[in-house]
Amino acid sequence: MRFLLTLWICKFIAFAVNLVDKKRGSNYSGKIAIRLMPDFVARFKKIDYDKVYFISGTNGKSTTTNLLNHTLLSASKGVACNTEGANMMGGVATTLIKNSTLGGALNKEFLVLEIDERSFPAIHKVLPGRNLGLTNLQKDQVQRNGDPDFILRKFRGAITKDMTLYLNNEEPRSRSLEEQAGKAVYFSVADNDKTYTRNDFYNVTLPCPKCGHPIVYDKYNLANIGPFHCVKCDYASYKEADVTISGIDFEQNTFVCGDSVWNVPYNNPFYIYNFAMCIAICRNIGLTDTEIQKGFASFNNRANHRDVIYFKGKEIYYLRGKQENPEALQSQLDIIAADQREKAVFVGMYRITDFYPHYGGSFYFFDCDFTPIVESNTTDFVAFSQTVANDIASRMILAGAEESRVQIYDTNDPAIIFKALDEIDAKVVYILTNTYHAPEIKAYFKEGGASNG
Repeated sequence: MRFLLTLWICKFIAFAVNLVDKKRGSNYSGKIAIRLMPDFVARFKKIDYDKVYFISGTNGKSTTTNLLNHTLLSASKGVACNTEGANMMGGVATTLIKNSTLGGALNKEFLVLEIDERSFPAIHKVLPGRNLGLTNLQKDQVQRNGDPDFILRKFRGAITKDMTLYLNNEEPRSRSLEEQAGKAVYFSVADNDKTYTRNDFYNVTLPCPKCGHPIVYDKYNLANIGPFHCVKCDYASYKEADVTISGIDFEQNTFVCGDSVWNVPYNNPFYIYNFAMCIAICRNIGLTDTEIQKGFASFNNRANHRDVIYFKGKEIYYLRGKQENPEALQSQLDIIAADQREKAVFVGMYRITDFYPHYGGSFYFFDCDFTPIVESNTTDFVAFSQTVANDIASRMILAGAEESRVQIYDTNDPAIIFKALDEIDAKVVYILTNTYHAPEIKAYFKEGGASNG
């Protein structure tokens, strides 16, 4: 009876929060439920654990979760999903509260959950789903997670032999978890126009998850993701994966998978890996390629972090991300470098204040390769933030930016920072910040009369 009383109270709370603001309180009712009853999630009934799909990893889990949810819904499947991105225990509890009967039975066929990497062991203990998709395991949130091998060990201790893993064939850490599971399904991305090699002094690697000797990347599709092999043991990416995307046309937004050409709404390399995992999962569920393609064609990513703004005669591309790992930051830098037009680039990195002690470092930026931006017809550079503006400027100069072309603003105030737009001749401007400060920056441009593209 205690479970039912907790469920009813929290259903009312979720309903009330939704009436006030649908964009808020994505895990509020679940947090209260866990506080009242720590094993709350374990009490739900009629959950088919073969149809529970956890999506986790450092980069891409929100997009992949939203994509899988949308594709299943497009195929007329009943799905409960934490699409709001609340990916810890409270978010899982909230999803179950919103998608259950008054008797505590799940009322959807599938349960698709984005899961924070560090939270997976605790969640899986009370919700023993049998499917886990891992995008990658990279350096991320060092103030919270430490080294990525710490997260790898957490997964190793939680994965069981009744589970199926969906693993990135080109990412050494996450793929090594194949030994812990009963079954592994591999997805891969073939060589394409954006595949590259690295031969400079920033070419770092990682220890082999099997024997500890260096991993060597033959080439890269993304930072630290690509065909690889260990210099000592036989651990290497497979020559053939269960799902391989090839023939990528970044101009036409198409790729080849199986015997057909797929049209997709998003086409940078990060998205291609997300599509590959989703295809692997959906095929295993039993969807046809036609059904999957239908879902992809109508997908609108609510986690997309890009705006086009027209302001004072300039075409501004505003990109933002968590700025808590170098791989995600590098993908945004690659977007900027691919634009060969004359342009100015603004980079702001901020103090991270999600918990104490607050973190304010710039090593993520130093781990990235900024040189291609310098060499891509960039005429002006602006480094800003009240935390590490001078560090940002130093990284730009180390990459070859002329010091006289680098402006520094030791502030978070958009009104001060973007006065620099008046002094810049370039008509194309890129702005790169984190997601937390996006509302105030977008508000500044809106109040200044900007229009959106």
